[in-house]
Amino acid sequence: RTYSGAETEGQLLNSFVQYFGDSFGRKIKRMPLIEETVLPGDSLLTLPVVIIGNGPSGICLSYLLSGYRPYLSPEAIHPNPILHTKLEEARHLSIVDQDLEYLSEGLEGRSSNPVAVLFDTLLHPDADFGYDYPPVLHWKLEQHNYIPHIVLGKGPPGGAWHSMEGSMLTISFGDWMELPGLSFKEWAASKRRNIKSDRVMPEEIACYYKHYVKVMGLQKNFRDNVYITSVSRLYREKDDEGRSHQNEDISTQHLEMEDGQKSLIKRNWEVRGYQRATDGSHVPFCLFAENVALATGTFDSPGRLQVEGEDFPFVLHSMSDFGAAISKGKLRGKADPVLIVGAGLTAADAVLCAYNNNIPVVHVFRRRVTDTSLIFKQLPKKLYPEYHKVYHMMCTQSHTVDSNQHSAYTSFPEHNVLSFKPEMKCVLQSASGLKKILKFSVALVLIGSHPNLFFLKDQGHSIGHHSNQPITCKGNPIEIDPYTYECTKEANLFALGPLVGDNFVRFLKGGALGIARCLAIRQKKKHELIESGDGGGDGVP
Repeated sequence: RTYSGAETEGQLLNSFVQYFGDSFGRKIKRMPLIEETVLPGDSLLTLPVVIIGNGPSGICLSYLLSGYRPYLSPEAIHPNPILHTKLEEARHLSIVDQDLEYLSEGLEGRSSNPVAVLFDTLLHPDADFGYDYPPVLHWKLEQHNYIPHIVLGKGPPGGAWHSMEGSMLTISFGDWMELPGLSFKEWAASKRRNIKSDRVMPEEIACYYKHYVKVMGLQKNFRDNVYITSVSRLYREKDDEGRSHQNEDISTQHLEMEDGQKSLIKRNWEVRGYQRATDGSHVPFCLFAENVALATGTFDSPGRLQVEGEDFPFVLHSMSDFGAAISKGKLRGKADPVLIVGAGLTAADAVLCAYNNNIPVVHVFRRRVTDTSLIFKQLPKKLYPEYHKVYHMMCTQSHTVDSNQHSAYTSFPEHNVLSFKPEMKCVLQSASGLKKILKFSVALVLIGSHPNLFFLKDQGHSIGHHSNQPITCKGNPIEIDPYTYECTKEANLFALGPLVGDNFVRFLKGGALGIARCLAIRQKKKHELIESGDGGGDGVP
């Protein structure tokens, strides 16, 4: 196979080798990167961990796998006396080496994952009560705890934060967006960035995450411009003499052995993909891993209405597309309003963006304005005045009120979009069944986004709480063990962040803690087996 770009597959192999240096000694010369057409062999090295996704979830996991360990600070006193007593019992141990179930017992917070609540209260004690206490932890780099791993991402470290609309403020405070060991405020001050409020722009956060990887010395574990095409299990067939050979892409039904058939044993993961070279060419690769951690977030696939006409070019599904249309002047001087569909914060951002650019808005959403599950009900007015401004308009500038009075904005609560027409018209239907046709200049559908796990078998539908349904951060997150973050339906596959319901950066860090502890225990057991002469092999527990 030949490549048009300057970087060949051999050069890509060399770059992987450079990441790990002498971590594996002489064996590093045989990295698990092969020509796509070559079947894997036992002699190829297998990485302990491959992390898919280089956003804050992947970065934080890499930080812990790199040997950074949190300890209770000598002078620290946690405001929760019961938790503090537990922490004092094992002050000499890092949190990674302690019983996370014991420590998190009885804690309450805004995550359904107990380890996420635990780690958050250690990093931001009593934050939900409005306090700004410092972390009770300090960090040590312990090289002997390093677990070799690689982090694969489509863009620079920071993930989706690099592609978010730059003019909006984050929902969380800047301090809550920070990762362990590097204060966001101190970083901003060192860069002479003028942070005017506790909330910051996504651009600032993206720069912080990129800098974090560099300053923490994690670069050797990161690879950018990498696109994953498949993640699949390898199996081995064990014969009567104890020999084994690998079988690739064996479907689930083959595991259900009938009488007389040989048993198949689950083996390691095969991760295939390509790296986009500087000239645009694709350099394929194949990695083998004992464990795979999914840290892809949920911004891959915008939610769709699944209605007629949604594929017309004037129906957009992202804020970036809307911002581009405004900056190019495509909406300047348009008499017809922008149609915005959705009642979440991204839709509110779009309303504000249009409003600030003197573009009239028609705002359509399914819920009642009094619905207690609306996100606006959960945001304090003093901290989020712009969103409450939108919510106020949603409530008071409905289509039932004199439309001439509020020509700049009109809301249509409890309405569904039935279809989009080629003449830039939209058919709406109210809760009572009444239909209405509206003319618009551009439509913007912002009803959430979903992870795109196309690279997994059946797109990952089998690993959610509800089998055979798409993975979503709210309705159907990946089902995990609450303390190890390992998928309950697939061993050696881990997930963290929005994929398991933790949408806020302050909580996804708990996933990294749970995974790091689990892998540290397994690596220790594996080394003990190797030293005793009973283990090794392919690294599958």
